[in-house]
Amino acid sequence: MKTIKTSKIFLFLFAIVVLSSCTAKKNAIVAHRGAWKTNNLPENSIASLRHAIDLKLAGSEFDVWRTADDSLVINHDAHYNKLLIEETNYADLIKFKLSNGEKLPTLHEYITEGKKNKNHTLLVCEIKPSEISKERGKKTALKTVEMIKRLKADKITGYISFDYDILKQIREVDTKTSLQYLEGNKSPKEVKLDKITGVDFHYSVFEKHPEWIKEAKENHITLNVWTVNDAKVMDWIIENKFDYITTNEPELLGERVKNKE
Repeated sequence: MKTIKTSKIFLFLFAIVVLSSCTAKKNAIVAHRGAWKTNNLPENSIASLRHAIDLKLAGSEFDVWRTADDSLVINHDAHYNKLLIEETNYADLIKFKLSNGEKLPTLHEYITEGKKNKNHTLLVCEIKPSEISKERGKKTALKTVEMIKRLKADKITGYISFDYDILKQIREVDTKTSLQYLEGNKSPKEVKLDKITGVDFHYSVFEKHPEWIKEAKENHITLNVWTVNDAKVMDWIIENKFDYITTNEPELLGERVKNKE
């Protein structure tokens, strides 16, 4: 009798889990380079990551480069204070502070901070294509994945890149992690063939190819879009029920999503 009751309880709980996964909330907000704009914080800073977490956003995006001495650092552009990151040692980069007094964060520091969040904010890691060589970019990707796994943050981290080969390289070493392609020159069906789990295109790509929205949903490809800052564009994306929306205006987008619910 106990076995039957236990089985019923298990089936009931399983049903709840399945239903929850089937009705996952759409239009989840990802802060582009952290939530920096409202409080005038440096982009890609620890402070902007903390603010994204405080806002309880679904995700916070950041960008990774590898220095000349193999340090993995967080910065959007290839240059930092007019120095090409890939040709500069980390010690020389941190001579120049961010606008809030922080030093240029390392990947280790950034992920360690991200792990502290209790709101399950996804860390959306963009690996930049190398300015030096394609092979260097792929090696940077492997080093990034290795560090994130070592820090036991792989369950809360997903990867995006404009370099398709970087994503394929990551898939070779991790069969389960979330991968999203940024360039906008491949259809959802095409990325699915290479086991890339999502498309994360500029909204103008979806305006030109609205059929890709339906194609992604039918093929169970994650739909993300960047960088949505205009209210009218936000409303169009929200109406089409994307999985994620990447923005520099998370507070404004949050209001628009709430008003549409």
